Amino acid sequence: MTVHNFNAGPAVLPAEVIAQIQTELPNYAGTGMSILESSHRSKPFEAINDRAVARLRRILNLPDTHHVGFLQGGASHQFAMVPLNFLPPPQVASYVLTGVWAEKALAEAELIGQTHVVATGKASNYAVLPDPQQWHIPAESAYLHLTSNNTIYGTQWPSLPCQHPRTIIDMSSDIASRPIDLTNVAMIYAGAQKNLGPAGVTVVIMRDDLATQAPPAQLPTILRYQTHLNNKSLYNTPPTFAIYVLDLVLAWIEAQGMATLARRNTQKAQLIYNVIDQSGGFYRGHSHPQHRSEMNVTFTLADTTLEKTFLHHAEAAGMVGLAGHRSVGGLRASLYNALPIASVHALADLMREFQRTQG
Repeated sequence: MTVHNFNAGPAVLPAEVIAQIQTELPNYAGTGMSILESSHRSKPFEAINDRAVARLRRILNLPDTHHVGFLQGGASHQFAMVPLNFLPPPQVASYVLTGVWAEKALAEAELIGQTHVVATGKASNYAVLPDPQQWHIPAESAYLHLTSNNTIYGTQWPSLPCQHPRTIIDMSSDIASRPIDLTNVAMIYAGAQKNLGPAGVTVVIMRDDLATQAPPAQLPTILRYQTHLNNKSLYNTPPTFAIYVLDLVLAWIEAQGMATLARRNTQKAQLIYNVIDQSGGFYRGHSHPQHRSEMNVTFTLADTTLEKTFLHHAEAAGMVGLAGHRSVGGLRASLYNALPIASVHALADLMREFQRTQG
């Protein structure tokens, strides 16, 4: 049976990548062993690591001023590492709240130093992104933290509002989904498990001025960004298999072309938003139309008692991962890079048929 994978993460991987993993898994590159068994100090893995960095630099068109590292712990670990490294007293950390993950990032920073909420979309239940023209960022801000795409509420910045010289962005759910200018971004972090690969590796991209900033003297070695960036992410044993798959996915992205992927992602999202907008209120999108995400389409049914029935029909049609996040409920279709457009057409057809029979 064909499975249409709408999971928010870990998410769908390219079929070509899965096939290559299957082929190479018993004997990687003629080494006589699986990459799962290979030392992170071996030449084959060093080549994988270097290649992944080079590919990511090309895909994102990174300036030479930016460094790339592969860490562990997901975005949740970065919520703490960022203020631990970059929030010295008496400076404050400024945060824009656009959803649950931004709230969690702020909560970690509050444990470490002074914080300031620049803007929040909470009054709209995070259906609307705060207007950057109305932001006030204190002069003593060490950095400005943003979340580029909000998986739970389905909003996304169409362009990155870098309103501070040190803008730090959680791009876990839309990195490498569209061409975007990162010149003015001081730091990006992104869990790989949505657009870049499997769970277990976190991409960190950091500009020189942050990468060379001396961390607090009392900060443990492993929590210092310099430790990882200065050791090619090999200070401790990295998630070797996850980085291997990351490299394969990056090769797939490069072969597709970022512009092509962006057009396809826009087309996929529009297919579902069109069904919602043309349903006469049967389906209700959560996010404001101007702030809609192309990665995560969140919606409810006007008659919420039908949502379980809808999910049952979807499961019968081979669709997985359509339940909304446990904190908000409703429905959510995650449309990451590797999701085939055929799966999106299948969902759109199911939505129209469900309305016809249940509306």
